[in-house]
Amino acid sequence: MRVLLDTHVFLWAVTGVPSLKPPARRLIEGADAVFVSSASVWEIAIKAGLGRIDAGPDLLVPAIEASGFIELTVTASHAARVAHLPRHHGDPFDRLLIAQAVSEPMHLLTADRALLKYSELVRLV
Repeated sequence: MRVLLDTHVFLWAVTGVPSLKPPARRLIEGADAVFVSSASVWEIAIKAGLGRIDAGPDLLVPAIEASGFIELTVTASHAARVAHLPRHHGDPFDRLLIAQAVSEPMHLLTADRALLKYSELVRLV
């Protein structure tokens, strides 16, 4: 199974906070490949700049590779796919992650229950 981590799950995975429960950790550890979107790093950079999150995006870039994760770049087809998604969720970063998960395809691991409406590929952790 290939998985894409949403932004919060990525942060929880690399910082070791208890918000990422053991079943979610096992799911990540058992995956064939684990991806982190470049959109997540962009989201963290924006929120850190606004003082809404205490995370250094410059430190998170090497944490992707150090964790054994793979960076998933945002392609034009990912961006275009957002236009075809229903408006279940208004956050542009979450909508882009959904578009990436559906396009690739891969399971999106998230703690955001609202994203379940998009696809059976969304897994709540």
